[in-house]
Amino acid sequence: MRWGRRAAGGADDAVATGAGIELRGVRHAFGERVVLDGVTLTLTEHRVGVIGGNGSGKSTLARLLNGLVVPTSGTVRVDGLDTRTQVRAVRRRVGFVFQDPDAQIVHPTVAEDLAFGPHNQGLDDAEVAHRVEEMLDRYGLAGHRDHPAHLLSGGQKQLLAIAGVLAMRPQRIVFDEPTTLLDLANTRRVARVIDELEQDVVVVTHHLDLLDGFDRVLVVEDGQVVADGAPAETVPWYVARMG
Repeated sequence: MRWGRRAAGGADDAVATGAGIELRGVRHAFGERVVLDGVTLTLTEHRVGVIGGNGSGKSTLARLLNGLVVPTSGTVRVDGLDTRTQVRAVRRRVGFVFQDPDAQIVHPTVAEDLAFGPHNQGLDDAEVAHRVEEMLDRYGLAGHRDHPAHLLSGGQKQLLAIAGVLAMRPQRIVFDEPTTLLDLANTRRVARVIDELEQDVVVVTHHLDLLDGFDRVLVVEDGQVVADGAPAETVPWYVARMG
């Protein structure tokens, strides 16, 4: 495990290869408030967790990974694509699931919401219909096809949000605290969904059990990555630090 500023990547880090998600010298500020400062990372693992206290900068870090936020300075690239100038291509590769599913459910019914992303990708009606059916069946939403999306339970809404992202078939998915608003049963269900995904994932979470079996966990504090390593090392280090 690495600690301190070196955990965020030093000048001697390997040169960017164009594969994976790469952050180089990333700084981001909202007005005069700096929320990330000098972050350098390369993310190529299948399962990456991001943990840290409220206000540490971890959600901003997550939003940088698919161009929802662009850095004030430095660069973020996905497979060599710059999130500042090639955001449309980046978002085809990196999906994003918000903490609050109501932030991304945009259509009145479940089926219409699932169709929204594929339609925006320019897919024909037959392919869109195929993907909608696939997601309805996979996540147990077939009986809610024409149900008003805003009347779903909290757990169903989160599944719909995840399914809506998966319908666009990204190569990677970033989850920003996907279980924070859920009860224990739905937290476990979402955890299983994430565990079963073929896509690479980055998960920002306060629920440390969600990171069991992950390849790598980053700890963010005061806008910097202060620890970086396997969860068996990084998570206990973080817990001890918070205690």
